[in-house]
Amino acid sequence: MGGSPLTAFSPSRLERALSDSSIWGLLIANLATIVMAVTQDWSLVLVMWVYWCQSVIIGLFNFWRMMSLERFSTRGVSGSNGPVLPTRKTRREMAWFFLAHYGMFHGVYLVFLFSGLFQDRPAFFAPGPLLMVLLFFVNHAWSFFRNRRRETDAVPNIGMLMMLPYARIIPMHLTLVFGGLFIANRFWLVFFLLLKTLADLIAHVAEHERRRRPPPVVKDSQFQ
Repeated sequence: MGGSPLTAFSPSRLERALSDSSIWGLLIANLATIVMAVTQDWSLVLVMWVYWCQSVIIGLFNFWRMMSLERFSTRGVSGSNGPVLPTRKTRREMAWFFLAHYGMFHGVYLVFLFSGLFQDRPAFFAPGPLLMVLLFFVNHAWSFFRNRRRETDAVPNIGMLMMLPYARIIPMHLTLVFGGLFIANRFWLVFFLLLKTLADLIAHVAEHERRRRPPPVVKDSQFQ
């Protein structure tokens, strides 16, 4: 039922995407990062620090989204005792489980960033990288509040909400990690950053399309 993320760019969906200011903000943030990386001669690891921060921001807003749900579906979600009900307890437990698991995922990533795997020590606290992190934060905050208003009538599946951030960040990070094996000059750095930007935009559109999609069964979407 979900389809490929590329189906998010059918003509009608593409028109909706182009009218969404949050996707333009995301594009600007990514392009600004590329320009900054080239003009300030950033290393790949410094770029990865910036995008690691973007991933953390995505996870925090997703946690907030899950905790603020008033209606949701638990279709297909099971616990140790079988299918779970859409209760406040379910919402709270699944939101905190997501935060812990997502946090561990990024903790391991952080270890690699700090380890000797990367020989250089990037000047992360320089104005340029911090400005890009701030730009991503503003973009994702704007997207969060704007799309939450647009999705007020939706009844999202809480299990799907747990998985969406992973589907969004893993492709972009794999692009950077494996791209690092081939990056020898600025051309290849820009090339792989453009691939990351494309993956980010496609995932953004697909994520919000899925969030707005009503569940097959709506009667289980009330708190009990």
